[in-house]
Amino acid sequence: MSKMDTKLEQLDQLLKSFNKVVVAFSGGVDSSFLAAAAKYNLGDKAIAVTATSDSFTAGELQECIELTKLIGIEHVILSTHEFDNPEFINNTPQRCYFCKKERFTSLEKWAAANGFDYIIEGSNADDKDDYRPGMQAIAELDVVRSPLLEVGLTKSEIRILAQKWEIPTWNKPSAACMVSRLEYGQLITKEKLWQVEQAEKIIKQLCSRQVRVRHHGKLARIEVPAENIQDLTTGPNLAMINESFKKIGFTFVTLDLSGYRTGSMNETLDEEQKYGYGQPT
Repeated sequence: MSKMDTKLEQLDQLLKSFNKVVVAFSGGVDSSFLAAAAKYNLGDKAIAVTATSDSFTAGELQECIELTKLIGIEHVILSTHEFDNPEFINNTPQRCYFCKKERFTSLEKWAAANGFDYIIEGSNADDKDDYRPGMQAIAELDVVRSPLLEVGLTKSEIRILAQKWEIPTWNKPSAACMVSRLEYGQLITKEKLWQVEQAEKIIKQLCSRQVRVRHHGKLARIEVPAENIQDLTTGPNLAMINESFKKIGFTFVTLDLSGYRTGSMNETLDEEQKYGYGQPT
C-alpha cells in the first residue's frame, strides 16, 4: 500500500469517528474532495455548508451549488457578516483571522442548532508552510477539525485522488479569497472586490491557468504564470487590458514579471507585522 493510500485509509477512519459533520464548502479542490470523502463515509450524516458574504462571488456560489449536486451531498447556504467587523474591514495582516473567526463561529452555531457534532474544513498538509492567520481562528474552535491536514494529505495527493474519483475540480487552479487581492492597509470595500472580480475575468479570457489581479489602490498588478506572460503582451492584448482596466477604475496597470506566486502580498510583511503587533489572542 502506498503512503497516499495509507493516508486515505486513515482519512476514512477519522471521518467515521466524527459521526455527523458539517463540511465547510467553498467549491475548491480541497473542500470538494473532503465533501466527497465525507459523503462516502457518512452518507446523509454529512452536509455541505457554504458561508457567503460580499467577498464570495455569485459565480463561486453557483459552482458550489453545481458541485454539491454532482457529489450528491446536501447543501446549505449560510450568510455571514465579517463586513460588519471593523477589524476585518481595516485590512491588517491579521484580516484572515477575523474573517475565519466570524465564518466558523457562524458555522459552529448552525451545526449546534442542527445536531451536528463537528465542522470539517479543507486545510491540507502544505498549508502549514504558508502565513495563514486564519488557521489560528480555526484552532480556537474545538468543534472544527482539518482532516486532510491531520492525516498528512498534500495538495498534489488530493488532486490525484480527486481525479481518480472523477471530481471535476481535481485540476482547478487554487482560488484564494477575493480579499487576498487587496493590499494590506487599504479599506476593504465591495467596490474594490468588484474591480478585482471584473479585472480577473478579463485576464482569464487570455490565460486559463492561475490568474491574480492585486489591488494597490489606483494600481492593478497582474500575476499569471511566467510562461503565460507573453500571452498578455502579444498583438492587441496589451492595449485591450490597459483600456479595460481603466474603464473599471484603475489608473495604472502593471504586469508582474515574477509571475504568479501564492501570497505575494505577504512579501511586504516582516516577522513583526506577521506575528507581532495586533496579533489576535
